[in-house]
Amino acid sequence: MEPNTLLDAVLDEAGISHAALAAHVNEAGRARGMELRYEHTAVARWLKGQRPRGQVPDLICEVLGERVHRALTLDAIGLGTPGSPRAASTPLSGFVERATALWRSDEQQRPHVVQAPAVTGTPAVIPVWEWENPPEDSDVSRDGLTRVSMTDIAMLRSARAHYEQMYRKAGGVATRARVVGFLISEAAPLLRGSYPDATGRHLHRATGGLVAVAGICAYDSDAHGLAQRYFHQALRLAKASGDRGLGAYVIALLVNQSLFMREYRQAVAFAESALRAAGPHLTSALAADLYAMQAKAYARLGDGPGALSCIRSAESAAERIRPGQEPDETGYVQPGLVNVQVAEALLNLGDLDAAREHATAAVDTPAHDRGRVHRLAMLTHIELRQGDADRAGATAVEMAQRARGMESQRLRDRLRAVREHLVESGCAATSEAAELIDGALRVPL
Repeated sequence: MEPNTLLDAVLDEAGISHAALAAHVNEAGRARGMELRYEHTAVARWLKGQRPRGQVPDLICEVLGERVHRALTLDAIGLGTPGSPRAASTPLSGFVERATALWRSDEQQRPHVVQAPAVTGTPAVIPVWEWENPPEDSDVSRDGLTRVSMTDIAMLRSARAHYEQMYRKAGGVATRARVVGFLISEAAPLLRGSYPDATGRHLHRATGGLVAVAGICAYDSDAHGLAQRYFHQALRLAKASGDRGLGAYVIALLVNQSLFMREYRQAVAFAESALRAAGPHLTSALAADLYAMQAKAYARLGDGPGALSCIRSAESAAERIRPGQEPDETGYVQPGLVNVQVAEALLNLGDLDAAREHATAAVDTPAHDRGRVHRLAMLTHIELRQGDADRAGATAVEMAQRARGMESQRLRDRLRAVREHLVESGCAATSEAAELIDGALRVPL
């Protein structure tokens, strides 16, 4: 079930508690000859995505409409007819309201949103299919109160770069609240503003980049259902912008999440979709990352030929990267990234010598601190697998030192995994590194 953020938003606007809404719905039902016995727990279920039966959705509209002094439709409270097709709507007003309701629920730390599990199967695939296939948005113009200018759009782009750098330095836990607050205070009013089609496409692209960063931060905070919904929003914004390259970048984020969730066949399929649909808009950096992640997925599936084929494609694309020709979003594909991705694939294929060669090359290449921690963690794993405990201990010490001050659940996962392997080695040379990791893990997020 999808959390009903629209109902949550109207509840907040109405200033009514869960218990009070249930009581008013029961009362409204009695006026129609219905015997209802709802309590606050029922409202909690509605917010989690359950749709009440019969006339109850209409009663909810009636009760809340009286509170907010306007007529409410079922769609306005997220209780429209189930099973109705999702259209790529133009104008995007319906999507904008759903998106901003999610941002608001995240900012307020609503449990039914923040703790929602990621969807799998068809619900996970539909947003990717809709991005790849017609209909396209023929016109994204909108009439609103605030006139949107290219200066506003430049501000959104600058904010995206700022929050991305904050994420790299401090982690997603510390950054998420800030980027979500910015989306609510700055991006939402612009999306509801006034703009012609051309300006609107730039606006949706800039907002999509910001929403993708919010998704990255949610993923880094272990809020996977929330992260997935941000990525799906960013994909919808990318489609509205007409920028196929941005959509392929967002799908790369979904591929990475699929790998983490061990949905390896989904990771392969998503990467194929991005590689196929982006066409000439696919940059070399993004192609290299997509092929490298495909290689990891194939290796996990035990498909050695498939993994090696993707490794060759990734390395070939990496050789064609020209930094000045890449969009801002693909800046994460720094020198050495493909090496560490390939090292992980080769490690899972059992080719330890080749894996170590690639991991060492990745560590020897300059990178931001976050990326360097991941590279050092991979090299430590390989060194331990090869029985080189002394070297692994030294590598892990540097990793633990660089991880200090970063509020990231993903980095904590890496630290824990490295520590377990260090302890399993039983070597005195690894004890200092294990102690440093313990110290880093004691810092609360």
